[in-house]
Amino acid sequence: MIVVATDAPLSDRNLTRLARRGLAGLARTGASMADGSGDYVLAFSTAESVRRTPARRSGLATMTELPNALLSPLFEAVIEATEEAIYNALCMATTMTGYRGVTVEALPLDRVAELVATLDKRPRLKM
Repeated sequence: MIVVATDAPLSDRNLTRLARRGLAGLARTGASMADGSGDYVLAFSTAESVRRTPARRSGLATMTELPNALLSPLFEAVIEATEEAIYNALCMATTMTGYRGVTVEALPLDRVAELVATLDKRPRLKM
């Protein structure tokens, strides 16, 4: 589950667009989002100008919201924040034993660092 919270005044349509970028961040980590994986995103805004209040529901309401042309930086922020949150969760996890005594080991961060260092030294294609 990915939760995207913002204080930007966004319509429900643009919150849906923002939520989709959460899945892009998940994909950047290598997730395939296979059938049955249960990946979903909840996005909401805390901006007062877009709140659905009882008074606004009783008739026509005018809402101030961010225009579409200004959404690209928010899209990129959601992608990057989601990717970073997943990597942080993987790197900060501890070994645990769960249901029926099944133990899942934490990532060996020293080994991960070694692998990343070797990737940085690979020859690059020049075009």
